[in-house]
This record gives sequence, structure tokens and C-alpha cells, in this order.
Amino acid sequence: MGSPCSSDSSRRARAAWAGAALVIALASTGCVTVRPEQREVLADPAMVFGSGGDAAAQEEHVLSNREGSIGGGASMGGGCGCN
Repeated sequence: MGSPCSSDSSRRARAAWAGAALVIALASTGCVTVRPEQREVLADPAMVFGSGGDAAAQEEHVLSNREGSIGGGASMGGGCGCN
């Protein structure tokens, strides 16, 4: 049998190789080729992370039509001035 140090170092070497393989596998998954016809869909404002996309503009449009004035989304009330 070998010394305890040799099995410990072989475990560390295997762990290092496994860690390196994991990093390489994770890094290689982020590379994709996007065809030109797909870029239009991916560039849509709705695809932006953390933004409302067109939803905020559409909601403001609906509220302005319902309230009869622009900017009715920031305050509560029925449009007559009473809260």
C-alpha cells in the first residue's frame, strides 16, 4: 500500500481535473451563433431583461384612453379629481 499522502494528492489531482472540466463545460455553453433572421426577434424590446418592454407604453395608452387624459396611471382616482 502507498503512503496516505499519495492517495490524498491523487484525490486532489482528480478534483482539480474535474473542476477544470466543469469550468470548460460551463464556459463553452455560452457561445452560440445567431442567424441574421433571428436577430430581429432577439432585439425586440420585450426580450430585454428587467424592462417592461412595450407593456408600460401599452398600459399608459390604455389608461390615457380610459381616463381621458395622459398621465392617469400615477394617481388613484376616477379621473374627476376626487380620491
